[in-house]
Amino acid sequence: MVTLAPAGPRPLIADRISVRPLGPNWYATVMGTAIVATAGVALPIDVPGLRAACGVVWVLSALLLVALLVARAGHWAHHADQARAHLLDPAVAPFYGCLAMALLAVGASTLAVGRDLVGTGVAVAVAGALWVVGTAVSLLAAAGIPYLLITRHRVGPRDASPVWLLPVVAPMVAAATGPALAAHLPAGQWRAALLLGCSAQFGLSLLATLVLLPAIVAGLLRYGPPALALTPTLFLVLGPLGQSTTAVTNLADAAPGALRAEHASALAGFALLYGVPVMGFALWWLVLAWALVVRAARRGMPFAMTWWAFTFPVGTCVTGAAGLARHTDLAALRWLAVGLYGVLVAAWGVALVRTARGVVSGALLPPPLAPAPTAARPAAPAASPARS
Repeated sequence: MVTLAPAGPRPLIADRISVRPLGPNWYATVMGTAIVATAGVALPIDVPGLRAACGVVWVLSALLLVALLVARAGHWAHHADQARAHLLDPAVAPFYGCLAMALLAVGASTLAVGRDLVGTGVAVAVAGALWVVGTAVSLLAAAGIPYLLITRHRVGPRDASPVWLLPVVAPMVAAATGPALAAHLPAGQWRAALLLGCSAQFGLSLLATLVLLPAIVAGLLRYGPPALALTPTLFLVLGPLGQSTTAVTNLADAAPGALRAEHASALAGFALLYGVPVMGFALWWLVLAWALVVRAARRGMPFAMTWWAFTFPVGTCVTGAAGLARHTDLAALRWLAVGLYGVLVAAWGVALVRTARGVVSGALLPPPLAPAPTAARPAAPAASPARS
C-alpha cells in the first residue's frame, strides 16, 4: 500500500514567475492604462466622478511604468542574452516603440489628470521630462528598428504585420502630446520651436506609416488573417490614424499665440480637412478589425498580451474624435467619442484582469524549467531492482 505524502505549501508568486520572458511588449499595459485617464478627461461631456476615477487610473499607470522600468532594467542586467535575442527578433523588436509611447502617455496623463493630485508645477515638470525622454526614445526607435529590419532581420511578404507600425507611430504620440506643454513655455521662439518640432514628427510618422501600411494590407489580402493569438494586433492600425487626428487638433489648439495668425488659422483648417477623412477611415478599419477578431474568437482565440492592442489604439480614436468635436461643436462627434470611450474602458478592464490573473498564476511569466535530476547510480551492480 502506497502512502501519499501530504501536499506541501503552495509556491509563492515569486517562485512561479520569472522576468526572463519579460519583453518590451509589456509597456503596452502602461500605454493602455494611461490613455484611459487621458481620454476620460478629454471627453467633450461632463460625467460626474469621471475625473476622480481618471486620477486613480493615472496613479496606476505611473506605478506600472515605474515597475516595468525597474523590471526591464533587471532583465537587461540578468538576462542580457534574452534581451539581445528580443532585439534581433523581427517579431519582438518593433515593440521597443512601446517604451517611448509608455513614457509619453504617462507624461500626457500627468499633465491632464495628475496635476489635480500633485499640483500644476510638479505635473508640468514630470510631463516635460517624460516628453523629452520619450521623444528621444521614439526617434531612436523610429530610425533604429527599421534599420534592424533592413540590415539584420530576415523578413518576407508573409511577415508584414501591424506590429511594424509601433516604432514609427511613436513620434506621432510625441507630436500629439507635446502641444499641451506649449502654454508652459516662454512665448516666442520656445513655443514656436515646440509646435514646429511636433509638426515635423507628425510628418515623419505619417509618411513612414504610409510606406508600411500598404505592405501590411497586401499581406492580409494575399495570405489571409494573422494567427489567432495575433489577430488583436490588427487594432494597431488605429494608432497612427487616431493619434494623427489627435495631433492636428492639439496643434491647432496650441497654435494661437505661438505661431503667426495666418499660420494658426491654416492649421485650424487643416485639422478638419485632415482629421475628418482620417477618422472615417479609422472607423472603417475598426469595423473590419472587429469582424476579424470575432472570427478568431469563434475559432478559439486565446488570451495573450496582444489583447492590449484593444486599448491604446482605440483610446487615440477617442481623443481624436474629442478633438474634432471641440473644433466643430458637432454632437455626432461628441457621442462618437463617448461611445468609443465605453469600448476602451471595457477592453481595458478585460485586458487588465486577464493580465493580472496570468501574472499571479505564472502563465504569462513562467519560470525557467528546472533541469531534470541526474539518476543515481546503483550501489551494487549485481543488485536487481525490487518489483512492486
